[in-house]
Amino acid sequence: MTVREDVRLVVHQQIAEILPSARISGELHLRELGADSVDRVEILLGVLDRLGLRAPLSDVRDVPNVDALVDVLAERVS
Repeated sequence: MTVREDVRLVVHQQIAEILPSARISGELHLRELGADSVDRVEILLGVLDRLGLRAPLSDVRDVPNVDALVDVLAERVS
């Protein structure tokens, strides 16, 4: 499994925990999956924690969709 695949798995798991009824698509923004601002913060903090990363939320909150979030985080992990 590649770093990107590992990160994608973590992101999808975290989204599923916070938004259990969401149909996760990499092309959608977290808002489009039904996440309000609190949900988005919980998802981002959970993902950063699971990946052992320390980054300001401002670095990842403006990504256009889930795939872009995975890409940004995968670059930080590798």
